[in-house]
Amino acid sequence: MPRESRTYLWEAHRAAELIRSFIADVTATDFESDPLIRSAVERQFEIIGEALGQLARSHPDVASRIDDLPRIVAFRNILIHGYATVDVTLVWEVATQRLDPLIDLLDGLLTDPDT
Repeated sequence: MPRESRTYLWEAHRAAELIRSFIADVTATDFESDPLIRSAVERQFEIIGEALGQLARSHPDVASRIDDLPRIVAFRNILIHGYATVDVTLVWEVATQRLDPLIDLLDGLLTDPDT
C-alpha cells in the first residue's frame, strides 16, 4: 500500500529543518573543514531527494507542484553515487541558498488541505 503524500512531504520537511539546524551557526569554512557536519547535511539531502522521488512515483499530482523536484532527486543521486567527488561548495550553496524556499514550499503543501 502506498504511503500518503503527506508522509513523504513531512519526511522531506523534517530533513530540511535538520539541515537548517545543523548549519545555523556554521560558516562556509567551518562546513568545509568539518566532516561531521558535512556528512550530516549530505545525509539529510539524501533523505529529501529520496522522499520526494518516492512522492513523484506514488503521487505525481502532488509532486508536480514542486518545480525543482527533478533537480532535487538528481542532487540526491549525485550525493549517493558520486560520493567521492561531491563538490562541498555546491552542497553549502544549496544548503544556504535553496533550502529556505524548499521549506516554505513544503510548509505550503503540508498545510494545503488538498494535498
